[in-house]
Amino acid sequence: MSKRGGSYPRVRVEGGGRGVVSQSGAVLLVETARKAGLDAAISAALAPWCKARAVHDPGKILLDLALTVALGGEAA
Repeated sequence: MSKRGGSYPRVRVEGGGRGVVSQSGAVLLVETARKAGLDAAISAALAPWCKARAVHDPGKILLDLALTVALGGEAA
């Protein structure tokens, strides 16, 4: 992965067959959320509940949990 531009780092694709991702469907879900603006919209909607000194973005946490469930996760 390379440069960070939003909630998730950008993905770099190589054709060499190394570094294959076992959950490659996650890339499609993340890119769909990014292109649709869902990541920024959720972060903006949850901003009023974010404490001033918070380290983690509540919108990204929510998207990470949704991604975990979509990939078959059973526990947070």
